Amino acid sequence: MRKHSKEYLQDLTPYKVYQILLEGNKRFVNNLNTDHDHLALINEQIEGQYPVAVILSCMDSRTSVELIFDQGLGDLFSIRVAGNIVNNDILASVEYAVKYVGSKLLMVLGHTQCGAIKSAEKGVTDGNITGLLKKIQPSISKALLSDGADYLFSDKVAYTNVENSLEEILTNSDIVRDLFEKGEIGIVGGVYDVKSGEVDFFKNLTKKKKEEKELVNI
Repeated sequence: MRKHSKEYLQDLTPYKVYQILLEGNKRFVNNLNTDHDHLALINEQIEGQYPVAVILSCMDSRTSVELIFDQGLGDLFSIRVAGNIVNNDILASVEYAVKYVGSKLLMVLGHTQCGAIKSAEKGVTDGNITGLLKKIQPSISKALLSDGADYLFSDKVAYTNVENSLEEILTNSDIVRDLFEKGEIGIVGGVYDVKSGEVDFFKNLTKKKKEEKELVNI
């Protein structure tokens, strides 16, 4: 079955997509990236796109999700904004991905040493940046109450910021919440370490079916 086809996407489960990202990051960290034929991928997807996941991440130039998860053109919906914050336009984009295209997984990906988080911690105010940074303030307050015992990396605010973004999506999108409750999509929260390239998939709300086996080298 052709990878970038409606049938291929329909046959995937949310948990399998989670494993695709997990294995892709392992390849990235170990410098075993797949040799993607981008020209072939362009030709393969002229008539449509069928990304397996939609990922909300920061605009930081070091956090390209296609590279981090060793994926090619057409494999992922990538929504990027400073501080991986949530607004109505982002909610609409996520809803389009999971309901109308059929992406099987929603992920929010934060990262260590985030400039937006550092600016929010410093109380920076400047133009429209002010409003964006205000959206990160609740994560800073929440991080002060967290011991971070289960976190792979030391950046507690990055973790709580991911959690808050996921909570906002589930709270404010009936479409996403309904698909998640039906088990039609999975939800994952992760933090990328800019030093090692590793992703901590610290929050995985994706249901695994009994018959599903662990996938290797997807």
